[in-house]
Amino acid sequence: MHRYALIGKQLSHSFSQTYFSERFASEHLEGYSYDLLETEDLSGLRKIVEEQELDGFNVTIPYKVEILHLLDETDATAQKIGAVNTVKVSNRSGHTRLIGYNTDAPAFAETLKPLLRPHHRSALILGTGGAAQAVAFGLEQLAIDYLFVSRSPHGDNQIDYSTAYAKATEHTIIINATPVGMFPNCSTSPWERPNLLTPQHLCYDLVYNPSPTRFMQEAALRGASVQDGLPMLHRQADLAFSLWTSTKSL
Repeated sequence: MHRYALIGKQLSHSFSQTYFSERFASEHLEGYSYDLLETEDLSGLRKIVEEQELDGFNVTIPYKVEILHLLDETDATAQKIGAVNTVKVSNRSGHTRLIGYNTDAPAFAETLKPLLRPHHRSALILGTGGAAQAVAFGLEQLAIDYLFVSRSPHGDNQIDYSTAYAKATEHTIIINATPVGMFPNCSTSPWERPNLLTPQHLCYDLVYNPSPTRFMQEAALRGASVQDGLPMLHRQADLAFSLWTSTKSL
């Protein structure tokens, strides 16, 4: 048996189990399974991994940063980002080792790149958590400047929403890296000034359930280009599976 899972706090919105199950079936991989494992905290992470006999797992909100100190190893990209969304489990001499990676960043960059136009040179990242850090890393790979937008900003590269609204004209990429607008709170939007959006804007929402989100709907009404998080989800899942099934290690 080859057992994989998604570990997070609230997973009823997740499409990951369906996606992986369909992939296993399409590739005729018998004995492969993917489960959703909800947990209120990560204090029992290693126990969960061992009891479930996991070969690997994804981690999602709100644990992408918190999990770092619980891992035995972390690859260089995940270390730089400061967040992990994929963990490979190995057993050496009877000891369970957890090795962390970040497949969100390359998945985001790969799915954003085809949408870019010459005027898309700077971005606003809504949020400062693990997903936002992965987005920032992806933007750096594409040579796109960015600012983090937070309700409680701190540091040189973070601004509040009032400042973000004032800068919306010059920052024509807006990325929602928060859970605002996610099922079941579908009526909410992280961007409260849709009147500032124009056909020059590209609005990328990492949320994929529902789709379109309110943020995307209001952006589209103003002629902006919009993208949900489903292609990114699929790509990061493919990259995660490649890591899990690879014989290479850190």
